[in-house]
Parts: sequence; C-alpha cells; structure tokens
Amino acid sequence: MRTTLTIDDHLMRELREEAHRTGKSLKKVVNEAIRAGLGQLKNPVPRKPYKCKTYPMWYPPNLNLDKALAIATLLEDDEIARKLSLKK
Repeated sequence: MRTTLTIDDHLMRELREEAHRTGKSLKKVVNEAIRAGLGQLKNPVPRKPYKCKTYPMWYPPNLNLDKALAIATLLEDDEIARKLSLKK
C-alpha cells in the first residue's frame, strides 16, 4: 500500500544510514522499524514500580500531628526566636 508520511529529518537521516549500512532498501528498513515499534507498543517492557524511600519526620513528642497549623506555628515561633537571639 502506498501512503504519504511526514518523517522528521533526523529520523529520515537515521533510516537512510541504516539502509546504507545494511544494504537494504529504505522501504524495507522503514517497514522493519514500524513493525518493531508496533511490537513494543503491544508488548511493553515491564518496569519496576517506583518506590520512594521514606524517612522519619522529627516533631516534638507532645505535639498533636493532626493539627498541621499547630506544627507550623510552633516551628515558625521557634525560628523567630532563634533569629531574635542572633541579633543580640
């Protein structure tokens, strides 16, 4: 079947180089590349699931972690007090 495709310049260059290197026709190289690409689409390579390493979070033992604003206020107050003590 004949059709018209728009192929990126760098891909066309690679296809021509492959045809020249292997001695195959450009048509055959393009069909093999499409066939290989479709095969990968049908049978994708399984990837390992992403795992994020976790670390313990520091917090004062008497602080209720259900209250995020309380944590933020405490940390902000501590930082303000630290900055004020540096200006003495």
